[in-house]
Amino acid sequence: MDQFVLNWIFIGASFALYIGIAIWARAGSTSEFYAAGQGVHPVVNGMATGADWMSAASFISMAGLIAFTGYDNSTFLMGWTGGYVLLALMLAPYLRKFGKFTVSEFIGDRFYSPTARLVAVICLIVASTTYVIGQMTGVGVAFGRFLEVDNTTGLLIGACVVFAYAVFGGMKGVTYTQVAQYCVLIIAYTIPAIFISLQLTGNPIPALGLFGEHAASGEALLSKLDMIVTELGFKEYTAHHSDTLNMVLFTLSLMIGTAGLPHVIMRFFTVPTVADARWSAGWTLVFIALLYLTAPAVGAMARLNISELMWPNGTSGDPVSVQMMEAEDKYDWMATWQKTGLLNWEDKNGDGKIAYFNDKNADKVAEMEAAGWGSENELTKFNRDILVLANPEIANLPSWVIALVAAGGLAAALSTAAGLLLAISSAVSHDLIKGALVPTISEKGELMSARVSMAVAIAVATYLGLNPPGFAAQTVALAFGLAAASIFPALMMGIFTKVNNKGAVAGMLAGLIVTLVYIFLHKGWLFIPGTNSFTDADPLLGTIKSTSFGAVGAMINFAVAFIVSKSTDPIPQEIDDLVENVRIPKGAGAAVEGH
Repeated sequence: MDQFVLNWIFIGASFALYIGIAIWARAGSTSEFYAAGQGVHPVVNGMATGADWMSAASFISMAGLIAFTGYDNSTFLMGWTGGYVLLALMLAPYLRKFGKFTVSEFIGDRFYSPTARLVAVICLIVASTTYVIGQMTGVGVAFGRFLEVDNTTGLLIGACVVFAYAVFGGMKGVTYTQVAQYCVLIIAYTIPAIFISLQLTGNPIPALGLFGEHAASGEALLSKLDMIVTELGFKEYTAHHSDTLNMVLFTLSLMIGTAGLPHVIMRFFTVPTVADARWSAGWTLVFIALLYLTAPAVGAMARLNISELMWPNGTSGDPVSVQMMEAEDKYDWMATWQKTGLLNWEDKNGDGKIAYFNDKNADKVAEMEAAGWGSENELTKFNRDILVLANPEIANLPSWVIALVAAGGLAAALSTAAGLLLAISSAVSHDLIKGALVPTISEKGELMSARVSMAVAIAVATYLGLNPPGFAAQTVALAFGLAAASIFPALMMGIFTKVNNKGAVAGMLAGLIVTLVYIFLHKGWLFIPGTNSFTDADPLLGTIKSTSFGAVGAMINFAVAFIVSKSTDPIPQEIDDLVENVRIPKGAGAAVEGH
């Protein structure tokens, strides 16, 4: 069967399943819209949270960034998984016990201030919108390839689909939709990895195959990969090359940003008890581990396959010829991806060969010129976000596996986009409109405002996703930095300290503003290309990149909050009692509306 038709069948069947579930579980009340009526089983919630968590950044982008950088980008794995442990142990049970629908409600009540709640809403919207931009980037890549349309058209189609089932279902519909999406995405991620691991190492477990022997040469797989990439002028794959300070700050930013992400925290309001919140956190870690233990193997094996495709006779032989790329089936995937504008090559010196190497390495350039292959890399574009989706094609796997990956990539991007849109809509309708502007709004009016705010959020994210500030995972890292600098410190201080309302507001504003300005200075104001004053290759402060600054912003937040709090009135006695009560992990009332 034609690959395009097969893609349509798999994608269409999965979409029919998602939309059917969303309609079946459609929210009929604000409780069901925001917290799924608090009747979700911990295992189900764990699976839904896993889908919510494993976004386009995890499924589509992360392995690609690891593949083309190596060990240094293991920070994504360390930061995101470590952050989830922090969230599960330090925040989730306490926030569930507090018994409100949203993070903003917790901050507003704990810091006894409508202003604190409003500032939290602003922080949430900024971080979540930035995150959605990354998801829509992934949606555009996936739709563009598998529907064989350009990236822009793919993005617009994906935006319509996200809007349809997120608006219809609310948290109740999205929860059960995300369970289905988790099943699709984890199967789609692991099956190709198992095939490729068997091909390259004979081991069906990719995480073990990564440290096994290369079946053809008998060498250790990673040693062979190190040898090939260094022979092509790139840095050793398994060694540490980046700045250590930036690496530590980046990992920390991802960790505490994870623990401050509102769309993930919201999931813990959907279970009946505090104990269930802990159990669902544990199950989520299990479900996340299935993908995160596989990702390094996917990245390394894909990089090896690509290098060998470009140098079919070994790095000491001739590079692939244009004639071979046009005639042999195993190169068909390159022509297909070229249509999306995310992959390209050019025979710059007219020798009929496509030489792939690091043309930033002077020694390698001299070597390639001496061999007659020219001075420029002729694989002119390879967007990192395409690697996982192209992986089964690169390895020449069966057509049904390629179609399955298409469905999985879309499931990953769409599931997280829906969760983020829920976080944004609840912040606008429940915290801003009902909590501050129109307290007397009816339940029907509140639901309508939530759905309208979703539509606006997805329109903004789609527009910015057409020209994102980086690859999907890099854009998501910026969102984590914003959450780390603004929301996480407020949550931690709200549970474990006696910081007052003035301190919390000052801290959140300081952390958000400083981090946002630092990001805009490097990525462009409002992410508009060409308006930046610095780049991450030459950052403003030493070696600290914009993706790592969230950790610094969090430190500023904590410092400002404590200084202002110590200089002003202590918290009221009833708030002191509330903090003491929240710390005891027993009992939890139902989530309540109002403030």
